[in-house]
Amino acid sequence: MATTDTLDGKNVLRSELALWVGIITTIVFWTVGAVWLKDMEGALMAGGLFIWLFSVMLWLSFGVVRHAECLAIKLGEPYGTLILTLSVISIEVVMISAVMLTGGENPTIARDTMFSVLMIVLNGMLGVTLLLGGLKHHTQAYNLEGARSYLAVLVALAFLCLILPRFTLSAEGGAPSHLMANFLIFASIILYGVFLFLQSTRHSKFFKAPDVGSEAEDSHEGHEGLVVRSVGFHAVFLILTILPIVLLSKKVALVIDYGIAQAQAPHALAGFVVAILVLSPEALAAVKAALDNQLQRTVNIALGSALATIGLTVPAVLIISEVTGKFIELGLFYTDMVLLIATFFCASIVFGGQRTNTLAGAVHLVLFFAYIVLIFD
Repeated sequence: MATTDTLDGKNVLRSELALWVGIITTIVFWTVGAVWLKDMEGALMAGGLFIWLFSVMLWLSFGVVRHAECLAIKLGEPYGTLILTLSVISIEVVMISAVMLTGGENPTIARDTMFSVLMIVLNGMLGVTLLLGGLKHHTQAYNLEGARSYLAVLVALAFLCLILPRFTLSAEGGAPSHLMANFLIFASIILYGVFLFLQSTRHSKFFKAPDVGSEAEDSHEGHEGLVVRSVGFHAVFLILTILPIVLLSKKVALVIDYGIAQAQAPHALAGFVVAILVLSPEALAAVKAALDNQLQRTVNIALGSALATIGLTVPAVLIISEVTGKFIELGLFYTDMVLLIATFFCASIVFGGQRTNTLAGAVHLVLFFAYIVLIFD
């Protein structure tokens, strides 16, 4: 059972230990640690720095999940999950925007990041959660109307933003023309805004577990050991705990780049590993929910993250492109298109009924491993 607790300084210091360690680590690596990352010598030093950064980021991820679960208890679903999703994806959008504004010319950074997140979330995260949930509970129920709502908006935005620009002739490569860019900005904001409005108001029941009464919704089942405080407390500390993960992800990327260069591995592997680290809070929350037989929360996290990635990233990068004149490519290459279409096709079949099983997780995991193979091939 989750318990409530009054705000006490000693309790906060103890319960938020991961945050304090994360802040200290962030300060170290953004000051004196910058020299270590610049002058790495040998695999031993790089390996030690990677273990340090990865361990702290993983510890922080558990803290993010804990605060999100407390918010889910206080606010009910889908609001707790929605806050977690928007927090992680919004900071991810800020990272991409910062790279576009301060970095060199890299017209594919936004497209490649969105595609990586989609593959990790829709195939990796969803595959693992459905597999583990199926192994433990055999079959699991979810709200069909909610899953279909996610997929309808997600497929429309993904095809418009990541596939259509490759076939239009008004701009070179996979870049959208000015007219198409303005349309995509408008369409993404409006469609995602309408979805959020319906999800949080009149159709919020679509995103709650089926056949759950009001008493069950207020239950703390599956949240054993949690200390629940005020909504404001958990909302603030959720954001504070996410920030070191994002700031440290830039530093761990340097270590990963060094390791990739030494091992002569594909450069795309760096973005893949960093994306996994950034998405780790949502992945941990999704796995825990599936093991607790709360599949609806898993669906809300996975499909909600994928939708937020496109709904928030596309308008941000296109506005930056239009204002600064930076060239940007959105259209995927044909191999990636095939994998994306296969992912949506399988997801539509998996969420075509009202229960999932182990096979559904295995199917998405195979597609995820196919994505990893394509990184190397």
